[in-house]
Amino acid sequence: MARSGAVSPEERYEQLVAHLADLPGVAVPGDGPGREGRFGADALKAGGKIFAMLAQGRLVVKLPRARVDELVDAGEGERFDPGHGRLMREWLGLDPGSGLSWDALAREALEFVGPRR
Repeated sequence: MARSGAVSPEERYEQLVAHLADLPGVAVPGDGPGREGRFGADALKAGGKIFAMLAQGRLVVKLPRARVDELVDAGEGERFDPGHGRLMREWLGLDPGSGLSWDALAREALEFVGPRR
């Protein structure tokens, strides 16, 4: 149970989704049929590619490998393991205690997976 005044990761993610929902090309959870039970079903996507999601109470974002390395080395999170024991080099699971902005990281991830100009 969340302490009084604290925002749960789920609530924080819902707020993030609401902030990004109106951006061009962003698909939010609930856009499309047959979501239940699929990996990334509750993810934010651009061009059909996942760029941010909530997993195991952490914001998970897709970023360039060098950026993930930088954030891991700084102690801001870990390389994401989707459950099969293989760490994903371009995916960061943000540490719940990190002070980094979820919105800024999600926008950085959107830029990374978005259409190349």
